[in-house]
Amino acid sequence: MEVQLRENVELTEMEKKIFERLRKVLCHFNLPTQLRVAGGWVRDKLLGKDCSDIDIALDNMLGRKFCDKVNEYLENTGEKSQGVGVIQCNPNQSKHLETARMRIFDVWVDFVNLRSETYAEHSRIPSMRFGTAKEDAYRRDLTINSLFYNINTGSVEDLTGRGISDLKAGIIATPLPPKDTFLDDPLRVLRAVRFGARFGFKLDDEIKKAAADEEVKAALASKVSRERIGHEIDVMVSGNGPIKAINQIEELQLFWTIFCLPQNLGAKLPQDCERVCVTSLKALSEVLGKVGFSTLNDDHRRLSFYGALFLPLRKTKYADRKGKLIPVANAIIRDSLKLKANDAEMVISLHNAGEEFFGLNELLIAGKLVVNSSTSINVKDDLGISLTSMQRVQTGFLLMKIKALWRAAVLLSTLIKYPVSEFPELLDGKAVEKRASLYTSIENSVLQLGLEDVWDMKRLLDGKDIMNVLGLETGGPQVKEW
Repeated sequence: MEVQLRENVELTEMEKKIFERLRKVLCHFNLPTQLRVAGGWVRDKLLGKDCSDIDIALDNMLGRKFCDKVNEYLENTGEKSQGVGVIQCNPNQSKHLETARMRIFDVWVDFVNLRSETYAEHSRIPSMRFGTAKEDAYRRDLTINSLFYNINTGSVEDLTGRGISDLKAGIIATPLPPKDTFLDDPLRVLRAVRFGARFGFKLDDEIKKAAADEEVKAALASKVSRERIGHEIDVMVSGNGPIKAINQIEELQLFWTIFCLPQNLGAKLPQDCERVCVTSLKALSEVLGKVGFSTLNDDHRRLSFYGALFLPLRKTKYADRKGKLIPVANAIIRDSLKLKANDAEMVISLHNAGEEFFGLNELLIAGKLVVNSSTSINVKDDLGISLTSMQRVQTGFLLMKIKALWRAAVLLSTLIKYPVSEFPELLDGKAVEKRASLYTSIENSVLQLGLEDVWDMKRLLDGKDIMNVLGLETGGPQVKEW
């Protein structure tokens, strides 16, 4: 593939103001410092995309020292100084550089020194020193992220000699041998996957080989914090190309390294379970493509993707320290990815609601009441409740539990009704059509019943009304039953 690049970096008016201010700081203190915008900002500018992340590399001072100079300049010119935040380095977690951060014209700008590093024998923690721009470029994760924009000269610098050519060719490659690059910071494996998926670029064959290396996988599992891994996965799932990204992780044999299973599993996972998980995610994306991606907002789509990815694991549980059986998906999201506890709870709620919608299919679409283990319906034949009322009551109760996520739950129910194990090839348009048709039918039924916002409706009766009718002064089980 050939990617169209801009010949020059085009600055916004705000960027011109920021860079001019920084040059004035250099001039005011007569500093010989070269200021370079690094990495993703340069890449995105050449691709014709906007980028709000301005990371500036300094060739002869620490970021916090330069931020102090900026504040000193502001005070000398009668302006208000800005707070400076400093993120300390943590080599044990592959965070090798101290980063300083401050607002300039109300825009956050990060400052860090150029680096070079050497390793002592038998150690993967480097000794850091100030480096040249070329040395720093070769320590970057990917060639397309190794480009600099020199603020002093207003020019793009491709010091590896590959950044622009790989960007044009749509190739994800590393400046140094990929295994060395990944052992330096194993999270770079996931960054390579994410950028490949985001831009639709191809991973270099040497990257694929290094990513599947057992030493690299072990380093990824032990050297990088689960929070950093979870953040990288969450950015993938929320961004462009999540299906391609997760599929690439599986193909690189990294699935269980990333999505670690807890101990004390209640059952052995079926063979090729990771492939079924990825296929389930693809299937959901195919259905969304049919019914419209705008069906879900960004966060609901993110949760539905996690829900589909772990749907094949929904009946697999593990025993916690107290012996309580917990869904495996909960442990993966909370402990392996270190995402919010609410994310884990929402995914499990989606699985449960998807099962219940599956149980309600016949009632909603065919008008038949089918009671099975997937539903919460408990009804006696002599209640004399009309079919429409039964549809409203049972569907309404389910929607009140899952609330605004109900469309995501309906999507998952289509994968339960037509599981991917029966349609292993997603090119089977018949499977996609069946799932999309089922989704549309259930959605239309909910809308026709006027239940789409039922959780916000004022209830016809509440506990206080029932207590009044029964002549009770306090609530209790009897009120709950009524």
